[in-house]
Amino acid sequence: MDPKDQPVIPTERRHHLAFAVVTILYWTSLYTYVPILSPYLLEELKVGAAAAGIILGVYGFVQILLRLPLGIWSDRLRRRRPFIALGMLTGALSCLLFTLGDHPGWAFAGRALSGICASTWVAFTVLYAAYFPRKDVQRAMSAISFLIVVGQLIGMGLSGWLAEARGSAATFYAGAVAGAIGLLLAAFVKEPAGGVARNPMRLADVGVVVRSGTLLRVSTLSILAHSVLFITMFGFTPSYATSTLGATRWELSLLSFAFMVPHAFAQLYSGRWIAPRIGAWRTILVGFAVSGLCTLAIPFATTLPALYATQAINGLAQGLHFPLLLALAIQGVAAEKQATAMGFYQAAYAAGMFAGPFAAGWINEIGGLNAGFWLGGGTALASVAVTVWFASIASRRAATNA
Repeated sequence: MDPKDQPVIPTERRHHLAFAVVTILYWTSLYTYVPILSPYLLEELKVGAAAAGIILGVYGFVQILLRLPLGIWSDRLRRRRPFIALGMLTGALSCLLFTLGDHPGWAFAGRALSGICASTWVAFTVLYAAYFPRKDVQRAMSAISFLIVVGQLIGMGLSGWLAEARGSAATFYAGAVAGAIGLLLAAFVKEPAGGVARNPMRLADVGVVVRSGTLLRVSTLSILAHSVLFITMFGFTPSYATSTLGATRWELSLLSFAFMVPHAFAQLYSGRWIAPRIGAWRTILVGFAVSGLCTLAIPFATTLPALYATQAINGLAQGLHFPLLLALAIQGVAAEKQATAMGFYQAAYAAGMFAGPFAAGWINEIGGLNAGFWLGGGTALASVAVTVWFASIASRRAATNA
């Protein structure tokens, strides 16, 4: 039988179930407090917008530093489960740090530790891919993408209800509990005692994989896309909802659902249905254009239903380009270099998670919350021009190679 038809790690249904539960708990722990984080910083801790931007952005900054090194370390040890356990442990501890006091330093430390947690994600993806035959890796990534959304939705759904009923601290404790349970269940995630060998990621390979230019261009677009995402829904949009429109903590959860449900459907169908009909680059362009307009529309939303509408369309638009950028990141990269390409790509887009809220925080300090949305909308619309430029390069190269 062709080795491509056999999984690297033979598994049973219970192994997939254990991995799915741990993955859901991982993302639940990371996102339980996200919808209330910026209101918590600005309204409860009374930090300035610039300081809030730094606290929000340190999550991405830590990932810039650690994503690729952790992936290389995991490859050299040939082990994934210890890094999964590390992710669950740091996720739980990061939530607990928020509960230690009302000094902004605890929030900064908690968000930084959550960046370490998020940096372990590469171990999850590599291990789960090994549960499938090589020819079914795309199916594995689709399944794990669904688990991400499930965990995020559970966490964000709990956030508003818990904060409304028990206060902000309850969301942090819930995230810690989810992380602790996930840490215990990580022992049931299947991995052979000696680990699984594969060609390791190496820093020396990064220069090789970016020479074609495609990875570098796609990573640039992903930095811009994540900047917009972490300025808006995972940044300051919840603060706009509470400070300007008087949203309750429960209504922040509704805002999260308004964004995340269309976002999930768009990610599911973007590569399967939309891109094959109008092309990947056009789909990415449409995503940036609509996202930019929706972000610019936020300051004009004078009611919560209007804000929900902007975020539903924004979630749909941003869901169009994320899966396509992910696919383009390894398109044309030799199989033995794809892990390095993915490690570079993930470390690169973490720069957007940092730069977006960091820049928006300083601008908000000067011009108020609306100024940050002008920045986010302008970034998305500028990305349209960058996409056109990169698409023309890809078209010329395709014509040359034809």
